[in-house]
Amino acid sequence: MILKNIHLGNFRNYESLDLEFHPKLNVFIGRNAQGKTNLLESIYFLALAKSHRTAKDKELIRFKQEEAFVNGSIRTAYSDLPLSISVSSKGKRAKVNHMEVARLSQYIGHLNVVLFAPEDLNIVKGSPQVRRKFINMECGQISKVYLNMLSGYQKVLVQKNNYLKQRNVDQVMIDVLNAQLAEYASLIILKRQQFIRTIEKYASRIHGDISNGNESLAVRYRPNIKFESEDEKSLELEIKSLLDDTLEKEIERGQALTGPHRDDISFYINDFDVQTYGSQGQQRTTALSVKLAELELIHEEIGEYPVLLLDDVLSELDETRQSHLLTSIRNRVQTFVTTTSISDINHTIMDEMQSFSIDDGKVKV
Repeated sequence: MILKNIHLGNFRNYESLDLEFHPKLNVFIGRNAQGKTNLLESIYFLALAKSHRTAKDKELIRFKQEEAFVNGSIRTAYSDLPLSISVSSKGKRAKVNHMEVARLSQYIGHLNVVLFAPEDLNIVKGSPQVRRKFINMECGQISKVYLNMLSGYQKVLVQKNNYLKQRNVDQVMIDVLNAQLAEYASLIILKRQQFIRTIEKYASRIHGDISNGNESLAVRYRPNIKFESEDEKSLELEIKSLLDDTLEKEIERGQALTGPHRDDISFYINDFDVQTYGSQGQQRTTALSVKLAELELIHEEIGEYPVLLLDDVLSELDETRQSHLLTSIRNRVQTFVTTTSISDINHTIMDEMQSFSIDDGKVKV
């Protein structure tokens, strides 16, 4: 999968910008706060219809403007495909092959990306919410069914929480809500379990290579709901029973206490919890291994590698980790890198690349 070009209009500090990209390596070079990450963010937004930096869409729109848009053209193994996503006070509009789609879930998944940024260390040492977001973003890219089920689950969860806060709970209404949650949750849990198993398969091998075989990495799914069945319908019944059993506590607390909205992941190196006992180097290697595993997982699912976005991470990695990262992606994955200096780039891969110099929202090729 290749992103051929991009056109921005009133996106962040870019009034208008048209760029053609190299199929292998593209490097955005410039001082801090000049627009390097904004450009990378535009690619992420084109792929996932959201920013990795802010939940407030209005922040993507250039100062004193009403609307921002990102257009791009991707090349897959099957065809070339134009994509377009815009945001305004009225919301988002997305087009695939110049045709507007009714729902964003119909748009997401055409351009697959994996982002690795310094904050991705929080996948290992951050809160469970960060890790759930990580699962949801990656599962959502490769499974529209998962994206739809997650959206449905979150809507019903909000309904249930609002209803529980009223304290005067009708059993019939709760049964309806719990039945809906159980249906959505069963698929979400099984998809997450499958995702974690695949991530572990690749990440453990990658981590072993980086550590020269001295460390063994394990990735464990920690579902909030303890279950036995891996059949979707049987699991749905298990979950419904558990939700019914916790009703009294939920009424007392005024919120839903059981479900995949409380799931987590754990990482272990040689059987020790990396979050608690791992060194900073081990935490970085774990995060890097997981990100490289994402590339392999998406390739396994769709038959093509995604586009890789590296936001100011090369300077964060020591020589061994940087070398492994660049060697792993060489000639396989179209990569976009932001950096303040080209010295951060391994010179063995600089023969096939395009550099872009960025200064105050102006780009020179």
